[in-house]
Amino acid sequence: MSKEKQSSQYSGKVMLAPMVRVCSLPMRLLALDYGADLVYTEEIIDRKLLICHEYKNELLGTIDFTMSDGTVVFRTCAAERGKVIFQLGTSDAKRALAAAKKIQHLVAGVDVNMGCPKEFSIKGGMGAALLTQQDKVKSILTTLVNGLDVPVTCKIRVLPDIQETVALAKLIESTGVSAIGVHGRTKSERSRDPNRDDYIKAVSNAVSIPVIANGGSKNISNLSEVESFRLNTEASSVMLARAAMWNCSVFRRDGPLPFIDVLKSYLRYAFLYDNNVMNTKYCVLQIIHDKMTEIPEADFSLSAKSLQEFADIWHLQEDYRVILHERQQKEMELSAAEGGDCRGVKKKKTENGLELIELPVRYDKTLYNSLMTPKQILNNYCIKHQKEKPVYSTTERYQDRFFKSVVQLEGKLYTNPFWERSKQLAEQSAAVCCLVVNGLDDGRTGEPKNETEELRRKWRDIVNSKIVSPSHCSDEDAENRLCSATDADLEKKVASQSYTEIKSELAEGSSDAILSKQCAVGSDVDKDGCSR
Repeated sequence: MSKEKQSSQYSGKVMLAPMVRVCSLPMRLLALDYGADLVYTEEIIDRKLLICHEYKNELLGTIDFTMSDGTVVFRTCAAERGKVIFQLGTSDAKRALAAAKKIQHLVAGVDVNMGCPKEFSIKGGMGAALLTQQDKVKSILTTLVNGLDVPVTCKIRVLPDIQETVALAKLIESTGVSAIGVHGRTKSERSRDPNRDDYIKAVSNAVSIPVIANGGSKNISNLSEVESFRLNTEASSVMLARAAMWNCSVFRRDGPLPFIDVLKSYLRYAFLYDNNVMNTKYCVLQIIHDKMTEIPEADFSLSAKSLQEFADIWHLQEDYRVILHERQQKEMELSAAEGGDCRGVKKKKTENGLELIELPVRYDKTLYNSLMTPKQILNNYCIKHQKEKPVYSTTERYQDRFFKSVVQLEGKLYTNPFWERSKQLAEQSAAVCCLVVNGLDDGRTGEPKNETEELRRKWRDIVNSKIVSPSHCSDEDAENRLCSATDADLEKKVASQSYTEIKSELAEGSSDAILSKQCAVGSDVDKDGCSR
């Protein structure tokens, strides 16, 4: 793609700005439906992305980048191909390139966050911390421009001095980026402070690449006001954050729709792509932000704990029922094509001759009585039947400090393919596997999704047979279900940064890595400083 074509991608456009906890797949698709030209992801930290596994989710029709516990860090689909810009949080050029290379084949461009003023970002050397580190700005952007096949941009906040802001913009332009997004507030200012449109205008007049104006949401509720903001800043394009978060139909050429229509359309996408419940709740509450005391559904939404509850609250039960039915039908088809519902069941001999049995089971605390856990049940069983006490061997993985456990009982080993967030959860999951294989009640008070007693019986038949069919123990299939980042994944995919460097950085558990992890899951992040 020529430099001119890369820059033209950002000219004359109205875009959905990057917002933490808002710009996940449902909101991005909704913005495109209403007329947005480009949509940004929420900021995703390079370290987090590097330990993710790329997974083709046949059931949802998406490509997912997931942690080993199944947490989705980035989800995209064909409907936004060519329209989605990936915003990257980084403080290191080599690490940024390694992360961006993992997703560049799925996105229309990569944007570097150089404006987030929140403490988690600044302490990690990211976001607004970069505004005063010109050498690092140049290094990161130049490395990405030279190393990627897609356009590279960055988004900044203005500096207190207008001339310093212009100088920074010229430096950024010199790196070869295709456009620059400018939020007209300093890192210490918030949405209540006036946007410095004159600063954006000065940048627009000083550089030749497209300038994307940001920060005018307070005065924007339709496209006519978007155009007024663009003309006032003399920018090439505009990106909207709060205005789009509150009513995504602000992008409609025929004018915005009532909030209830927007909210229901958002929920349909959340249902369709099985969006995280807490993320869904956050977006719903933002849409009804100024009506919290006016509508009864607001209080119910505050306490909702499942997508089904949101369907009930907003009278979308039939929509959700149809989506679930179609998903179940597809799941059955995929299961039949991939070896049935017993895939992930493995039985093999270890190097010391012991038999290792692996089942795709997990310990879900919500399905068990906290007073009698699977470990306690297994222990009591051994005492009652005068068997040796079960012995647990638990491994901690250095990349993300997740755990996997194997329990030994009467010369056999039992485990599952998943890595858990804590040693306790890993050991409970191993105990569940042991109890299920041996036909014992593991104390569950409810059935996990896609698991029944009949299925567990089939699993026992497989592991009790003398030979395990390859379709039941495929390493590749098990890895897909596990969705974990192995050493081989990192060594193969992080081509531009030495493997030793990344292993060292991840093993250090430095403050910016920890804070980056908090950002990626949306801990204390307030969009107030990230994008307006």
